[in-house]
Amino acid sequence: MTSSTRPRTAVGIRRPADRSRDLALVAVFAALVSALALTPGIPVGGVGVPITLQTLGIMLCGAVLGPWRGAVAAALYLLVGFLGIPVFANGNAGLGVLAGMSAGYLISYPAAAFVTGWLTRAGARRGRTVLGLVLGVVLGGVVLVHVAGTVGMAIAGNLPPATAVKFDLPFLPGDALKAVLAVLVAVPVHRAFPRLLRR
Repeated sequence: MTSSTRPRTAVGIRRPADRSRDLALVAVFAALVSALALTPGIPVGGVGVPITLQTLGIMLCGAVLGPWRGAVAAALYLLVGFLGIPVFANGNAGLGVLAGMSAGYLISYPAAAFVTGWLTRAGARRGRTVLGLVLGVVLGGVVLVHVAGTVGMAIAGNLPPATAVKFDLPFLPGDALKAVLAVLVAVPVHRAFPRLLRR
């Protein structure tokens, strides 16, 4: 085969197989978040927002898929729920959830997956994948989600900021544990598939 007939593989040109794989990964992780969200929730605090495993799924979207695919997977999960399929906590669905106390948490998910993935990829490019993962799940999967969730509770419940923070605090220990689990899952995945985080 001469150079004139060789298929082009220039950097930045995505092959159809790559795009198909990306779409499949996005769909699989959106389904993973849906499945984790449907595990029985544990209501905590004074507002009835349940503890579920869906934030673990969001952390894994970014930690495994990287920033863009992770954010798209999280956005796809939200889109499916907004369209009426009961994939939110306690089997909820529809745009009505945006008026509820958990709206801030939900809205933050694409950004949380993006930040988690961006920091993970940045760490991997410097040979520090574990450090990137830890920073990603903490800043993206915990801090960003909790800040957005607290603001959402304050707005939806017309609560003073200090009260919203108090209602949010019971979620922190569980999300810290989820962050540890996300790192423990993602590290061997990236060792086995080091190209997952490429641009």
